[in-house]
Amino acid sequence: MAGISLRKARTIIRKAMEHGKSEGMKPLSVVVLDDGGNVIAFERGDGASPGRFGIAHGKAYGAVMLGMSGRAQMARAEAQAYFMAAANGVFGGSVVPVPGGVILRDAKGRMLGAVGVTGDTSENDEAAAVAGIEAAGGLTAEP
Repeated sequence: MAGISLRKARTIIRKAMEHGKSEGMKPLSVVVLDDGGNVIAFERGDGASPGRFGIAHGKAYGAVMLGMSGRAQMARAEAQAYFMAAANGVFGGSVVPVPGGVILRDAKGRMLGAVGVTGDTSENDEAAAVAGIEAAGGLTAEP
């Protein structure tokens, strides 16, 4: 697989949204980025606030650009706030360093991009991203 296809990205989004509904989560918004940080697909659930694209994107963008999940970014921010502040400055304030940004890998471990989910708690957002990635088949989630 050369990258993440639009079809696979849409599957990830659909499955993440289905997971959120089945778990009784608040309306989710989900974005899938390629390994260059470019948007492949995005969906905002019914009832989700309009600003959710920026948050979902920031979660996934930070994962791609820094090569670490949102959970790892949050730990880094807690341990070295100056590093994350500097990194966020480098990326124009586009990084949201909390769980919900999940790295997407192929079967060989190559990073294909990331999924960003927002709308519920960060932990629930992360669970929805992982569920979407795992349900798409042939992919591995790195939360």
